[in-house]
Amino acid sequence: MIDAPRPASHQALPAWLFEGARVYDPGRDREAVVQAIADFEDPATRRFIKNAVFLRPEGGGREWIVAPEVARPAEER
Repeated sequence: MIDAPRPASHQALPAWLFEGARVYDPGRDREAVVQAIADFEDPATRRFIKNAVFLRPEGGGREWIVAPEVARPAEER
């Protein structure tokens, strides 16, 4: 793994929250893998999420999006 510096927009995020990390979404009571972290505006509601966390179940499945403050490290369950 290459230790590249985090983008400036991700500096405020916890160190455990990065692409490829296993996380727990308490709202869905599911563990998932972070696919990406990026700003996102929902086209239907126009709601903007800074540093939205794009999650996908481990092993594949339908992706969903959470705000960064919602995600928890998977081992904290």
